[in-house]
Amino acid sequence: MHASYDETYAHTAPTGRPSAPARRRGTRLAVLGALAASGVLVLAGPAAAHVSVAPQGAAAKGGYATVNFKVPNERDDASTVKLEVNLPTDHPLASVQPQPVPGWTVKVTQAKLDKPIEMHGEKVTEAPSKITWTAEGKGVEPGQFQQFPLSLGPLPEDADQLVFKALQTYSNKEVVRWIEEPKSDGSEPDDPAPVLALSAAADDAHGAAGGTASSGTDAKDKSDGAHDKTATASSDSDSGSSDTTARVLAVVGIVVGAAGVAFGVLAGRRRTATTD
Repeated sequence: MHASYDETYAHTAPTGRPSAPARRRGTRLAVLGALAASGVLVLAGPAAAHVSVAPQGAAAKGGYATVNFKVPNERDDASTVKLEVNLPTDHPLASVQPQPVPGWTVKVTQAKLDKPIEMHGEKVTEAPSKITWTAEGKGVEPGQFQQFPLSLGPLPEDADQLVFKALQTYSNKEVVRWIEEPKSDGSEPDDPAPVLALSAAADDAHGAAGGTASSGTDAKDKSDGAHDKTATASSDSDSGSSDTTARVLAVVGIVVGAAGVAFGVLAGRRRTATTD
């Protein structure tokens, strides 16, 4: 026995929309999803909020690298107006060049080295010890971040990382000191200093560049040769195509001519038969 119409559609709204229980379940799922997403954001926020440093490409031991200091604003009522980055003294960097950042002035502070280092066969007695960026305007406003690029080197060959202690100053005069070094157990301190991980030493940059240039020349020669071969093949293909077309037209002409002759012979026979 079939169920009545009312029994069949008892749980469906008259307008075709989901019933009230279904709508309530959908609302609960949406609320739970939003809470879960917000929880992820809350947990991920503090871990990514401190001043950090990352290389553009590789930071190989013994070589040079371009790095970015990323400075997020952690305050809702103040802007970041100054960043001071202290360069490592246990592994001094003889060459440090900041990239201009619009809206910011930069100052490189030099210091005498306790122990001179060699660079390109010469002894270096002074090296950069601190880089200071100062905002000319509003600085890094709430909800924003800024990157400060540096070219530095040569990187030490006897270290796996470099620690850069940094001070972040806000427009309300608050100073956050990102100066705590990594812990031995691998856990992150409350105010971690930016840490640059160094990769294995790379081949000589000049040799690599020369190899690249040579490879580029060889590749160009190969490309030109391939182009010539392609052009020749294309020309041969065009010639072959023309010859084939001519042959086809000749065969068609012969066939059409033969058909015409045959038609004429048959027509003549029909006329002779009719006359008889």
